[in-house]
Amino acid sequence: MPFIYYGQGVAEWYDDFLERLVSHLALEGTEITGEKRDGQTATMDVKRTGEQGTLLVAPSEKNVKVTYTVAREKKEVARGLMGALVGAGVGSVLGGIMRREEGSITDALGGAAAGGAYEAYHGYEDSREDRTAFAALLAEKVKEVEDEIWEIKNAQAEAQEAARERTREKRAGIEAEEDEVRAELEEISGDLLTLREEIDLLEEGGQKGKVKKVRARTERAERFYTEAEDACDGGEYGAARSKVRAARSMIEGAMAALEEE
Repeated sequence: MPFIYYGQGVAEWYDDFLERLVSHLALEGTEITGEKRDGQTATMDVKRTGEQGTLLVAPSEKNVKVTYTVAREKKEVARGLMGALVGAGVGSVLGGIMRREEGSITDALGGAAAGGAYEAYHGYEDSREDRTAFAALLAEKVKEVEDEIWEIKNAQAEAQEAARERTREKRAGIEAEEDEVRAELEEISGDLLTLREEIDLLEEGGQKGKVKKVRARTERAERFYTEAEDACDGGEYGAARSKVRAARSMIEGAMAALEEE
């Protein structure tokens, strides 16, 4: 009878699951031989403290399915021998069973006693319905490996969420900086419009001397404004701020020139 256990939700980590499970079992004194891989299905022979069998590990939907089939299990001999010895009381039965010599059993016992001993011999070779010592160990190690992988998965998920949160915060900071720069550009644009209107009025009033001075500062402010817009469009907000400050300085100079007598 096979014993079946599942590593829940770890199929995408199959290779890691398999490696960890084999390592856990080996650390518990399990002898593992004949390991074979066919795609994502692994089979191997296992042996530990008189018990041996075959292990099959393969993905099953979102889980990893671990199937253990018992070939020999020491506990079965002890149980079978007790019945045989009570029924027959013949010491040679013990030696025959331990040597797995079917002939010695039937020679030593007759009738029902021999039948009981022979069934005990097959009980040694075949898997039983109750959980074996290795099956219990396997169940424990499958759960341990599942927990380890989930701990890694959760840690990675937390790290990814933290990275996404940092990205969101950075994006929000960039957007806020862009909004602030564009608000300043809009304000400068309004001031430049006012200055151009003032220049037109000065020209109409024939104040050519003042017009020249105001226009020079205004034109320089317009160049700085255009450069700030280009920097902002390119995401270079530090450079855009520098150009904004320069434009603001020229606008203030032009405004001061307008107030001169």
